[in-house]
Amino acid sequence: MTKPVIAIVGRPNVGKSTLFNKLIGQRLSIVDDTPGVTRDRIYGETEWCGNTAMVVDTGGIEPKSDDVILSQMRRQAQLAIDTASAIILVTDLKSGVVATDADVAQMLQKSGKPVVLCVNKCDSVGEPPMEFYEFYNLGLGEPVAVSAVHGHGTGDLLDRVFEYIHFDSEAEEDDEIVNVAIIGKPNAGKSSLINKITAEERCIVSDIAGTTRDTIDTQVENAYGKFNLTDTAGLRRQSRIYDDIEKYSILRAKMAIERSDVCVIMIDATEGITEQDTKVAGLAHDAGRACVLAVNKWDAIEKNDKTMQEFRKKLDADFAFMSYAPQVFISAKTGLRIDKLFEAIVMCWQSTNLRIRTGMLNELLAQATTRVQPPSDKGKRLKIFYMTQAGVKPPTFVFFCNDKELFHFSYLRYLENRIREAFGLEGTPVKMIVRERGEK
Repeated sequence: MTKPVIAIVGRPNVGKSTLFNKLIGQRLSIVDDTPGVTRDRIYGETEWCGNTAMVVDTGGIEPKSDDVILSQMRRQAQLAIDTASAIILVTDLKSGVVATDADVAQMLQKSGKPVVLCVNKCDSVGEPPMEFYEFYNLGLGEPVAVSAVHGHGTGDLLDRVFEYIHFDSEAEEDDEIVNVAIIGKPNAGKSSLINKITAEERCIVSDIAGTTRDTIDTQVENAYGKFNLTDTAGLRRQSRIYDDIEKYSILRAKMAIERSDVCVIMIDATEGITEQDTKVAGLAHDAGRACVLAVNKWDAIEKNDKTMQEFRKKLDADFAFMSYAPQVFISAKTGLRIDKLFEAIVMCWQSTNLRIRTGMLNELLAQATTRVQPPSDKGKRLKIFYMTQAGVKPPTFVFFCNDKELFHFSYLRYLENRIREAFGLEGTPVKMIVRERGEK
């Protein structure tokens, strides 16, 4: 089930980002005294009294401004309001009620969504000052006194907000939904692929690179299972990122990789493999995500009987660091091999979630060490006492030995290959940890 969304809104520089960071427990949003630092919507997760909700930080709203950036920020805030289950309107005790606060309050009342009024910068403990009671004039009911910097009153604020949200006690996260992030450089056909799969115009498609800026989630159910497909902004070279909005878009794309189970790396066949393709793939690999290499626009390539074989050789060479990733040649425009893409995604998801019993692993270890003896140095030989699986996403294996210094990376790679062969771990990276016996 989708988590309920709480939108944090208000005029610029009242402390929305500070409150957002406090509620999610990490410094995700940029905090600065300059108004307008936050432009895009930024998402985080908060947990309170056993319930979890998504929190959205928005740019400051200036309802009557004609400035281009401010109007863009206003639109982003409106999108957050439209998707929210409840809204926190943040105001500033020190500046009191200003005309913009009244305009924003009126805008929120028209939305029909439940609104909790937060009066920020109430930094002293105890009874709020007389200025606090001025905020009743906004017509949003009883305000909550909060100090986002110190954390005072945030519990009371969440109590009030969560009163408006209906949490289904049986609404567990569906473990069978596969979260798939579609990533790649700009104009590789990511949005076109989503539109082809859903058979509707879910995402704006244009030849202009950078059309997609927000990450867009689309739920799909087909013969292969249930999928949550995330269309992301194209990731271009750092030197070519000119505006702040694009920087935020790239941050969103990287966050999509973090919350995905499988990453589909889109490569434009008409342009060939570029350095940026390998850098994008590196982000998914470093995050430990299962990956599929999808070569798009294959219908636009002039082919002979050796074209695919030659392209595969280039993929093997350029993506040698992720040789585990299956390769699929598709066309988002015609739907060519979309079914093969889903088969690869399911295989990757099964691999990255695979759990192997310790007994089976140690049986394999005994066979592998008998076939190829562990390395030795200056008369001292490596002894591997046992191994176990410590986690999934990606599968993580821990080896306990007599001396870590003797465990050469080439022998670790040999054992990884034996594990992959024996248990079919295709499509996922594998994490190998070496510890000396008795080491925690």
